[in-house]
Amino acid sequence: MGLFDRFKKSLAKTRDRISTGFKSVLRIGQKIDQDTITRLEVVMLEADFGPTTTAQLLKVVQAGWKSGSITEEQEIQDYLKRHIIDMWPESDREIRMAESGPTVVLVTGINGSGKTTSVAKLGHHFVKQGKKVILGACDTFRAAAVEQLTIWSDRVGVQIVKHDQGADPGAVAYDACEAAVARKADILLIDTAGRLHTQDPLMRELGKIQKVVERKIPGAPHEVLIVLDATIGQNAINQARQFGAHVNVSGVFLSKLDGSAKGGVIVGIRDQLDIPVKFVGLGETMADIAPFDPSAFIEALFAE
Repeated sequence: MGLFDRFKKSLAKTRDRISTGFKSVLRIGQKIDQDTITRLEVVMLEADFGPTTTAQLLKVVQAGWKSGSITEEQEIQDYLKRHIIDMWPESDREIRMAESGPTVVLVTGINGSGKTTSVAKLGHHFVKQGKKVILGACDTFRAAAVEQLTIWSDRVGVQIVKHDQGADPGAVAYDACEAAVARKADILLIDTAGRLHTQDPLMRELGKIQKVVERKIPGAPHEVLIVLDATIGQNAINQARQFGAHVNVSGVFLSKLDGSAKGGVIVGIRDQLDIPVKFVGLGETMADIAPFDPSAFIEALFAE
């Protein structure tokens, strides 16, 4: 199954909302007027583009209408698609690899976002590319998290560095960095504790882990990915803002896309946060991961 088809399948709930909505408001042969814009706004908000991003995109439509670039309602969808796709430069969608030594990817997010499973999917993704991967189990606050990551490491076929529950997560990060260097790993994936973005002491702990990594491996972490749950829509954007106040978030792993009717949030993330979505989770298995491709995604989002 190609990437477009995988996106189309996973976006079924969001696509139904958008496709049905656009069909109901964009009529063939009907001239665009202000009422068109009003009806379009309702559809986009229901797809969870968010009020700020919806307002921005409606300005694009209005500008195209006023300039004569589009005159009829059925032209709006393709016009919007082109504009949205152009919001993602290709360069910032790539994982930034270390010039020498292991590439360190710090993964964060709140409990329930699918973070630990997303770490496993990333490990599987890099193993398929022929990379030597090590996992660092720095979520020491929950025994279940370490156990879960250990199970995933066995399934993926990668090594894991872990301590007992309650251990200092910074110490685990330190040992994981040492192991990655000593064992000549290509990728070190560090799973951090799933913390609420409103818990300031735990958020500061996350900043400490980043500093440990920075001291141990020059230039690391090369990526800080935040796992955001697509099913929570606009709340995901608020989470990303809070995490960004404590660590240098460089990209998003959007999880649970297959269960969401709010896939439009991916456009809001780009528009409001200027943080690229680098990966998306498309299901429950290790293979249900895809690097984000805006063209395939937007085509699938608006497909019938």
